[in-house]
Amino acid sequence: MKYLCLVYLSKDAWNACPDDHCHEFASALAASGRMIAAEPLHPVDTATTVRVRNGQVTMTDGPFAETKEMLAGFYLVDARDLNEAVQIAAQIPPAKNGSIEVRPVRTLDVPALRGA
Repeated sequence: MKYLCLVYLSKDAWNACPDDHCHEFASALAASGRMIAAEPLHPVDTATTVRVRNGQVTMTDGPFAETKEMLAGFYLVDARDLNEAVQIAAQIPPAKNGSIEVRPVRTLDVPALRGA
């Protein structure tokens, strides 16, 4: 089953984990066959939030919400179950400075994808 591990860090901890530590972890996870994708994100001040209301598109600089921790990156992993996904998340290097949200990925129920 696919799980998305969302990495959250505070502004103060944004650079606390060197890229090479994350690269080493991602390389080991890929070698195990459990990593589907992983990417870091630029800081939250580079974000643009897009909304569509009544057919009108609006854009706002910055994140959707003010929070203490901001989305810093993600790992999309293949795990047997939530327990294994949590074990993987606990090894993600930025977990020592922030938090990792683990969420199961839902498959879209689209007829074209089912072969109908």
